[in-house]
Amino acid sequence: MNVVKGKLKPLRDNVLVTDMNFEEQTTASGIIIQSDDGKSHGVKSRWARVWAIGPEQQDVKVGEWIYIDHGRWTRGIKVEDNGQEIVIRRVETSSILLQADERPSDAYLGMDSGTAPPVESYRI
Repeated sequence: MNVVKGKLKPLRDNVLVTDMNFEEQTTASGIIIQSDDGKSHGVKSRWARVWAIGPEQQDVKVGEWIYIDHGRWTRGIKVEDNGQEIVIRRVETSSILLQADERPSDAYLGMDSGTAPPVESYRI
């Protein structure tokens, strides 16, 4: 995969995200949720961090965490951001289900339960 360099700016109300977790996960109670990356079945909803928004986007802000309906994102592209390679994806804005200011920790909702403190509340 080639790395895109330079500034990317989404158009209209589009949202670009990063930090989507596609790895196998274990819930706090020990249930293993297998990776569904690259599979057409069993794709689950997941959290992602907003990387950039288009000029017409008013529902989310850069840096927020959003919960996206299953499979409603594009394949990732690698971009260089502050000297680091990251993978970004465009999400369907109508498929954003929840927003959070901090990284959610619930493995069932797409993140490893040991990576962050629990989030107090979500905005619907």
